[in-house]
Amino acid sequence: MSPLPSPSAHRTLTTAARVLRQLRHDPRATALMLLVPAVMITLLRFVFDTSATADGGGGGGGGAGTGAGSSPFDAVGASLLGIFPLVTMFLVTSIATLRERTGGTLERLLALPLAKAELIGGYALAFSVLALLQAALTTALAVWVLGLDVVGSPWLLLLVALLDALLGTALGLFVSAFAASEFQAVQFMPVVIFPQLLLCGLLTPRASMHPVLEAISTVLPMSYAVDAMNEIRTHAEITAAFVRSITVVAAVALLVLCLGAATLRRRTP
Repeated sequence: MSPLPSPSAHRTLTTAARVLRQLRHDPRATALMLLVPAVMITLLRFVFDTSATADGGGGGGGGAGTGAGSSPFDAVGASLLGIFPLVTMFLVTSIATLRERTGGTLERLLALPLAKAELIGGYALAFSVLALLQAALTTALAVWVLGLDVVGSPWLLLLVALLDALLGTALGLFVSAFAASEFQAVQFMPVVIFPQLLLCGLLTPRASMHPVLEAISTVLPMSYAVDAMNEIRTHAEITAAFVRSITVVAAVALLVLCLGAATLRRRTP
């Protein structure tokens, strides 16, 4: 006979089940999480197809980081495969959590014998289920439909995309504590997400940046997400750099979840 889950685990699972039931009745949020990254990676593929055709069909005009045997889509698509889930999960999670607070749901839940860590854990678990579906859908589409060519295993792409989505979830749960409205939650994107997009190495290699910018990029988790994707794109085996990068992403996600539990408030001020 299997042991029963502890009361804390039971409360966390109950919270996760409630959030999933609510999301099931919100098709727009579900579509945003599951479909938008797939649509964006597909649009990116056709953009590079058009560029290659305009350049005479050759792949030699790729940007920075494009190898001799890879297309621009291969060089950029792998990185964006990790960035898109992070951005969408951040946006949806921050708005959904804030909506629960402004509607009084969090206040009623915290009046129960439910610890903040259990509540945050339930939300993280629920959004992790959607993050897994999102990462699997986007990775399968990019590799087996759009022809994204990577040297490493596609399963490692899925792992990094999932960790990036979990990081976006953790960041969304954290910043929702500091927003008083959904509009303010969206305003956190230029503060939390945009600097990471500019400095993560997607637009230009981090090593060629100004030393100050390069130093800042080393403390931003999205930089390690892009590094991990680039390791998969260029190496058939799991490298030490890949392990270090995914460890940093996972550790930051866990740290931010703990901060989210510590800063969780019953209601907006």
